[in-house]
Amino acid sequence: MSTRQNRLLAALRPLSIAASAAIALSASAQAYANPHILVDVQSGRVLEHEEAFRKWYPASLTKLMTVYTVFDAVRAGQISLDTPIVMSKRAAAQPPAKMYFKPGQKLTLDSALKILMVKSANDIAVAVAEAVGGTQEAFVLKMNAEAAKLGMTDSHFVNPNGLPGKGQYTTARDLAVLSVALRREFPQYAGYFSLEGITTGSKNVPSINVLIGRFAGADGMKTGFICASGFNQIASATRNGRTLISVVLGTDSLAARADASADLLQKGFTSQFAAPDTLASLRPYGPGQDQVADITADICSAKGAKVRSETRDEVGRMKVQSPYIQEMDHEPNFVFAGLIPGQNEPQPDKLATADTAGAVANVPVPLPRPATSF
Repeated sequence: MSTRQNRLLAALRPLSIAASAAIALSASAQAYANPHILVDVQSGRVLEHEEAFRKWYPASLTKLMTVYTVFDAVRAGQISLDTPIVMSKRAAAQPPAKMYFKPGQKLTLDSALKILMVKSANDIAVAVAEAVGGTQEAFVLKMNAEAAKLGMTDSHFVNPNGLPGKGQYTTARDLAVLSVALRREFPQYAGYFSLEGITTGSKNVPSINVLIGRFAGADGMKTGFICASGFNQIASATRNGRTLISVVLGTDSLAARADASADLLQKGFTSQFAAPDTLASLRPYGPGQDQVADITADICSAKGAKVRSETRDEVGRMKVQSPYIQEMDHEPNFVFAGLIPGQNEPQPDKLATADTAGAVANVPVPLPRPATSF
């Protein structure tokens, strides 16, 4: 059997859920050595934070800034969810993760947004940017202008998809500001962040976010990875009308970012916090405010590969340690997000492996490469 066939078979395997709470606490403690923040959306209170002002590469968390900028354009009447998004040569040429649509092919903005949140497709991000801004460069100017309005004082974007680029950085605090703004200003679009999967009509693509459908109340938001950033995640969950958002940066694997996010959110729902600060009142502190952290040597290396191998069981399933992440008790709900009917789609086998190699629990597991953004 070929390597590609093995990878496709791995996509059908469920999560391996560890039952040991002690192991879970150990895993989350390790993850929390990285920048993180936990925020109550309604009040804006910061429940917990560490190195929240340390500059970090956002990777595909950048796409939340892209989506915010798009939502603002829809609100202003500049574009609608039914507007056709045309794939350009520049968009189609982006590195994976991608949809492999051809130049000239079209999809609606609604489909494009769903693909951005579930597949984290870099080609779609550029196509959307060109549709809204006229050019990618003009759209990026809008992204930075919107970030400044939101008070994201330590963020700068150079592209709409999070691929590696000089001058692109953010902080856990700024990402929390952005995420809270998305939930507060655009509640009508919250469903984009909680999708379990999409279908192009010929291929089902499950969400990369492990918490969706597996953590009680999980309803968003986005994951991201490049070598320099490690594995990042912004997660949200709502229980009894209360929504919390966690930002976890720089973990060493897909499993670690899921464990850390779940444990942090669970703590937020079940613990008492003094929480004297809000996102607006929290003042800059700590190291790393002048230089963007680069953890490539820890992630895209033999050392990093060994660490990730230890997060798989003997049959290749992701070993999630958090006791708060459960097996999905149903088949994912796949909503349509594909080309406008009447156009040729990519071959299903190509799309299935476009996200780089391997998947477990219906969640793509990237093999880190410097030019890849998830």
